[in-house]
Amino acid sequence: MKPFRSIIAVALLAALPAVGYAQTSAKTSPSPVTTKSSPATTKSTSTTTTTTASSPATTTTTTSSPAAKTSAGRTDVYHVHFTHAAPGKAAALADALKTPDPNAPMPGHSIMFRHQEGDSWDYCVVEHLGTKATVQIAPTMPAASAATRDASDSHTDTFVSGPAWADFAKAMGINEGAGKSAIYIVSVYRATPGHREQLDTAISTVAPGDPAAGTVVMQHLEGAAWTFFGIARYATWEDFVKSETSSLADQAKNTGGWAAFREHCSYHTDTLADRLMP
Repeated sequence: MKPFRSIIAVALLAALPAVGYAQTSAKTSPSPVTTKSSPATTKSTSTTTTTTASSPATTTTTTSSPAAKTSAGRTDVYHVHFTHAAPGKAAALADALKTPDPNAPMPGHSIMFRHQEGDSWDYCVVEHLGTKATVQIAPTMPAASAATRDASDSHTDTFVSGPAWADFAKAMGINEGAGKSAIYIVSVYRATPGHREQLDTAISTVAPGDPAAGTVVMQHLEGAAWTFFGIARYATWEDFVKSETSSLADQAKNTGGWAAFREHCSYHTDTLADRLMP
């Protein structure tokens, strides 16, 4: 089942490969590393939060509980950071975000996207944290964090549960030489009350013939006001447009996956992006 597609994609077929798109919806069919979640087996994600009063730092730990380890293989914790650059600071913000964090729990386990068309953010950084996440008050702010703060005028941070890093990296094409030339659709979804499992199934179900090279759907643990976070990767613009046009018949008739998606999702955004890192 696919979310709704932008009909604008059809008009752009003749302009491949250099083409700009209006906001379009992501195709969140399951990646090779995930399996379809049925309403009978998918559970809401929960977290275990522990606060210790040790001086001088306060530490909060978020883990992926047994209930979070759904059939979709969401066994690890990731941090999702959306940020918008201050005027004239886009390049500086990108450089700051690319700077390695010396205290990262999983060095090198991150990916960075740059907005092309869609939502209002400029950059999205997804960082793998292992099976738990710890937030601690540092005595001093790292230089890279200070640079990021000064170059950004808004941001959100959300912890999500997702697959093991090896599976995530494969779906995103991180280890592929041509991965940076791919087209990515970065999406967030908020479920209609009482429809969390149905939405999870809808956005994680493979669409027959969809040419996506890899997709990942993650589930909110703590942070922003959305339920699921999805990334779809297409190797070429031709593959992306082929996927867009495949759902037009259902859209025209208000039936099929396009219509069913609206029963389970109260809000979502989709953004075309390219990959800056790694």
